[in-house]
Amino acid sequence: MSLPHRDERGRHRPARRGAGRILLTIVAAATAAVAVTAAPGAASTGEDTGGGGRVRSFWVHLNDTPVSDEMAATEARRRSYVVLNAWQGDLLAKLKAANPAVRVFVYKDLSSTRSYACRDGVDDAELPAGVGYCAAERDHPEWFLLDQSGRRLEYDGYPGHWQMDVGNTAYQDAWADNVIKSSTAAGFDGVWMDNALFPCDAYHPGVCPAKYPTDAAVQAAYVSMLANTRDRFVAAGLTTIANLSNARVHGDAWTTYTEYLDGGFDEWWLAFDDDDLLPEYADGWSKQVAEIAANEARGKITLVQPHHGPTGDRAHRYALASYLMAAGDRSAIASLNRTDGYGDPSPWPAEYDWDLGTPSGPYRSVGPNVFVRDFSCGTAVVNANRTDDKAVTVPLDGGHVDERGASVDRVSLPGTSGAVLRKPC
Repeated sequence: MSLPHRDERGRHRPARRGAGRILLTIVAAATAAVAVTAAPGAASTGEDTGGGGRVRSFWVHLNDTPVSDEMAATEARRRSYVVLNAWQGDLLAKLKAANPAVRVFVYKDLSSTRSYACRDGVDDAELPAGVGYCAAERDHPEWFLLDQSGRRLEYDGYPGHWQMDVGNTAYQDAWADNVIKSSTAAGFDGVWMDNALFPCDAYHPGVCPAKYPTDAAVQAAYVSMLANTRDRFVAAGLTTIANLSNARVHGDAWTTYTEYLDGGFDEWWLAFDDDDLLPEYADGWSKQVAEIAANEARGKITLVQPHHGPTGDRAHRYALASYLMAAGDRSAIASLNRTDGYGDPSPWPAEYDWDLGTPSGPYRSVGPNVFVRDFSCGTAVVNANRTDDKAVTVPLDGGHVDERGASVDRVSLPGTSGAVLRKPC
């Protein structure tokens, strides 16, 4: 898991896709910033994604917190997707017994092997990675990436995580073979691939691997791994989702990586905490909403995770209304109140039980950076201007009810805020 990228001067590197055993060339590009003044408008934008009036959610459970039978049954029935560790087979069985339709993924790190999962020279039977540290140390030390001084790269803040050479085809083959064998034997529906990285100095700021000294080289290595292992996961019937955190600041990286996946997870989506909300600009609001739209159009899954606490109502509604701008039948949302807080189930707000019905089409602009999506039984509204911008009033088509149950015929929203409203249908 990774930290958010808040730099509004983020680098842009759209990628071109190759074929076969590939190493992609990634070129630089620049995008102009988007103006954030408020004025009336009526342009249509986004993709028509079909469904989306009913919120879908997911649960990432990696911290081994206790799960009662009642909790397992509740979450299995109301979540569309659950992520577990490889050693949580008992919980997998309980989830599937309560709801055979819930899709359960096993966590596997693409990027690292873990020395803490090796004891007395023997790797654990169930690993958080695809290759064991002891096996690699003994048989393939060349798979460990090195810095410019020849030292192995350990993740800053994550002791015992050692970065591996994802561009090495032998590593790719071993990783895929090990993960497919263990995942299918345990009965998982798919694989949650953590840390599909974009910058060369991820987890070790300012230090890039000697073999991959640029962001372009690192991204090419990851695309190579995803592309070269894709057919094996498809043949095994395993759905693949990768953590693509911060893709928005790396050009076309989201669509380039997901070309070889069944979906993507954005770990830091629009809300970084209660008061740090992402507005519209070149790498801002529309870039993250487009992740959902692009995946829905291609039949792929998108999981988005805003970060805010239990009192972060503004952040919650901004993220939820933004999710509804593009959500279809495959996307899901779940908020987190602290970094790596993957224990107890994420919150279940009342709005998750609402059914806004069928969308009338894609979301539309009603003013610069102010957006509306209409549904048969409700409306979602977002003001994606900067937080300190003045409020914009948006009239509604017919009587609506807000989250408090009050009747409203218009909403007034300051920058980085949203509203989800119901109406009789």
